[in-house]
Amino acid sequence: MTTERDTWLDPLREGERGPDAKGMYMWAAVTAAPVWDIAHGRSHPLWLAWPAALAAAGLYVATTHFAFTDRRRALPLLGLLAVVVLASAAGFEGNWLYLIMMLAVATGTTVRGKILPVVLLAECAAALVVAVRADADLTGVLSMIWGTFTAGLIPAIIIRLWEAIHELKATREELARAAVAEERLRFSRDLHDLLGHTLSIMVVKAEAVRRLARVDADASADQAADIEQIGRQALTEVRAAVTGYRGRGLAAELDSARAALADAGIEATVRTSSVRPGPEADALLGWAVREGVTNVVRHSRASACEIGLRDDGGVLVLEIRDDGPPQKAHGHGNGLIGLRERVKAVAGTVETTAPPVGGFLLRVAVPYAEEDGQ
Repeated sequence: MTTERDTWLDPLREGERGPDAKGMYMWAAVTAAPVWDIAHGRSHPLWLAWPAALAAAGLYVATTHFAFTDRRRALPLLGLLAVVVLASAAGFEGNWLYLIMMLAVATGTTVRGKILPVVLLAECAAALVVAVRADADLTGVLSMIWGTFTAGLIPAIIIRLWEAIHELKATREELARAAVAEERLRFSRDLHDLLGHTLSIMVVKAEAVRRLARVDADASADQAADIEQIGRQALTEVRAAVTGYRGRGLAAELDSARAALADAGIEATVRTSSVRPGPEADALLGWAVREGVTNVVRHSRASACEIGLRDDGGVLVLEIRDDGPPQKAHGHGNGLIGLRERVKAVAGTVETTAPPVGGFLLRVAVPYAEEDGQ
């Protein structure tokens, strides 16, 4: 379900895709204003007014559609839309002036960068000329100018904010990848330092065993015992290194979980035990917290999450429960599969429950030695 590259919170939660062309199509309804004039006989000639209204609506829809798919095609359509709208507003006047606001919306959706204010100001100037020519009063002129400018500026700001969110998300993912690469490099250096010298000594002693096996059995046995001792020590050091590599520990992961849930707008309740587990159990429980909370943030759509840790007679039981809507049990994701394998290796258990009434429960039970809890 998740991997080590996953970050705590995706700013684009599931179902939040940002603005798109469908949200802009509704502004084509502005063409109802000139249609009203046509229907009441205030726009002549009719053979030109009807095609102009239909062309304005069609060009607007096409422009906003390509603004989100292929801006190179949207820009020429925007220019043609501007010609149709401004010519129609100047020629027919009346309610046709409202088409200038529709043109501004299309402009704010299509045009990017520093040129946008220039284009909007040009459209405001055109609106001023058309409004004055139509003998509009001062209030009407100012309303037309202000409405034109804001109609173009607001969608541009919304789109730019979502683009910034995408850029931040991409940057964060790149930083996460760089952090993983750096950690892998560190881990490879640690393994080299741990095993390089040790394996060299073991090779030398193995050669000594081979030479002494036929001439001095006792000396050969001593060398073999040294190899065994060195191997066990190396195995202990590697396990310690891997434990440190796989997790930051329970306390650190709980702090990260609180922050992640708060960022996602999910109320967090955390109850911990006074037991202080050993390094291996601590790292494993930290891994479980990370996996469980990541799934809550990314998949649950919950409003509250409870994290509880208790001592159940030599077994530490971690429970992560959310109040999200009913969902299928997602116990076969990569993250939970990896967690099951790690917990099984220490004779622990992982259980997942998704009640029909809603919510999801992850329960991880990890045994620990008495001396680890001291």
